[in-house]
Amino acid sequence: MLLAFQMALESDRVRADMVEAMEFPDLAIKYQVQGVPRSVINETIALEGAYPEPLFVQEVWKQLK
Repeated sequence: MLLAFQMALESDRVRADMVEAMEFPDLAIKYQVQGVPRSVINETIALEGAYPEPLFVQEVWKQLK
C-alpha cells in the first residue's frame, strides 16, 4: 500500500486511501478484506499481501489499458 501512496504523490492520476478495517467494518466487508495489506485497483482487481514493486506496477498498468 505504501507504493500506492508514493504513486499518488507523483501523479494526479493516482489516488490512494488507507482505511483501518476494524474502524470501518462496512468497507472491510465491501472489499472482502481477509488480510492486510489489501490493495484494490479500480474496484476490479484486489491484491492481498505485500507485492513486490514490479508486480504491483504491472497490475496497475493492466487496469490502465
